[in-house]
Amino acid sequence: MKLVILDRDGVINYDSDQFIKHPDEWKPIPGSLDAIAKLNHAGYTVVVATNQSGIGRGLFEMSTLVAIHEKLQKMLSQAGGRIDAIFYCPHTADVKCGCRKPEAGMLVKISERFETGLAGVPAIGDSLRDLVAASRVGAAPILVLTGKGSKTLENGNLPEGTKVFADLAEAAQYLAG
Repeated sequence: MKLVILDRDGVINYDSDQFIKHPDEWKPIPGSLDAIAKLNHAGYTVVVATNQSGIGRGLFEMSTLVAIHEKLQKMLSQAGGRIDAIFYCPHTADVKCGCRKPEAGMLVKISERFETGLAGVPAIGDSLRDLVAASRVGAAPILVLTGKGSKTLENGNLPEGTKVFADLAEAAQYLAG
């Protein structure tokens, strides 16, 4: 199986320091939906792993997260693509759960769900915690410079072997050819 794991905010859609709390606030980064469709057409199973602490903070309800993901899937379908599964962590950092990136719990669950190892699986994110979670399970960390990506690159300390691309479209071009 060809699998790719994507972070959501800052990779697929614009991020917000105030959190994406409503479907109207969810706006795709130009080229990101076409990039996912390109990955689908190249035979990739596309999975999202996203920290969503806004739920734990009481900023929005689970039904709102579902509505945001429905909007994502609808817009992606119109672009000829799909996301095969979305994994999320609703916890705040102070909960110290095992699923919130940089911990690897969500990625382990992806491995279990799809019955596949994650060694070498591309894991695309815009923050150090995305890359660290990927490296913890042997996935191939990929940094995009959208969202928090430029700041992440500037801060350094990236896991060994991290590839860097301008955005999801450039990363998809690299992966899908």
